[in-house]
Amino acid sequence: MYNFSTALAGIRAGEKLSREMVMALLAAEGRQVSALFKAADEVRRATVGDAVHLRAIIEFSNYCRQNCLYCGLRRDNCSLPRYRLTEAQILAAVAEAAELGFRTVVLQSGEDLYYSSLEIARLIEKIKSRHDLAITLSLGERCREDYRLWRQAGADRYLLKHETADADLFHYLKPDSRLSSRLQCASWLKELGYQTGMGNMVGLPGQNLETLATDVLLMRQMEVGMAGIGPFLPHPSTPLKDAAPGDLELSLRTLAVTRLALPYAHLPATTALRSLSPEGLRLALSCGANVIMLNLTPQSVRNKYLIYPQKADMIEKPEAALEKVKKLLAELGRPLARGYGHAVKTGGGNSGANHES
Repeated sequence: MYNFSTALAGIRAGEKLSREMVMALLAAEGRQVSALFKAADEVRRATVGDAVHLRAIIEFSNYCRQNCLYCGLRRDNCSLPRYRLTEAQILAAVAEAAELGFRTVVLQSGEDLYYSSLEIARLIEKIKSRHDLAITLSLGERCREDYRLWRQAGADRYLLKHETADADLFHYLKPDSRLSSRLQCASWLKELGYQTGMGNMVGLPGQNLETLATDVLLMRQMEVGMAGIGPFLPHPSTPLKDAAPGDLELSLRTLAVTRLALPYAHLPATTALRSLSPEGLRLALSCGANVIMLNLTPQSVRNKYLIYPQKADMIEKPEAALEKVKKLLAELGRPLARGYGHAVKTGGGNSGANHES
């Protein structure tokens, strides 16, 4: 059995990671929490460095074929005004991102089959021909051929959050899918050469520390290049509207443990964390995070992409949000990254390893 001290020493020494070790770290309390955050921050500095990578998110459609119990975009939410951006609108948002100095754009939508795989491929090709940008896609579960086509067109990364590694809980929350199907998609993405991102929610109904430990171990096993960790936030137009939101400290502990388990992965300070607390961004950057995502979805539709309510990025204009981030980074002594922010290295590795460029 591990206690907090032996688990922290073990993971720092590169011992084989076990569920018991991860659970002991996730259960940190009192002064242990500060020690956990400090260790995660030290590992982040040694592996991926101090620079913070900015990503510009463009949410181009809020239609979704899925009916997930937690998500405001679920297909049965008839109270949500739906929208789809045209190619011209998407390209205009991408151009704005490039002009503001972003090196990565994230094209994200609900699982909307309105845009054909060929249309998405042509969009990727146009972006690549016009701008010196990396492209991350976050379009949900698709067939291997779609992923192949988009990779061939120039897509660099794909974010496919698994939400929970508990297969039964996954199917309860996402009745139209199975965890095995999700992981098959993630495997295809890795085979095709994408830098693959996964991630989970913290505080889901029916979740416990063992479930969260399984999430961390799954992402390590999959050797993800990015891991998005954020709290569950209930949406009033979903079946989970009355559930309690995820806990801020537990979300940050999970982020910190993920940094220790995946020392070279890119870990964003998620919008959900920033929505849960005004200090969410600062706190996440202090316990392992090295990525910030800013919303460049057109203001005319941004308030319609409500996966959860009270999103932190609903009203700020990109320029103002960018200046606020730069000010915070200056206070923290963290420079803005200048490169694309490609994954440094995948796999678990030794938490004390040197930073690779």
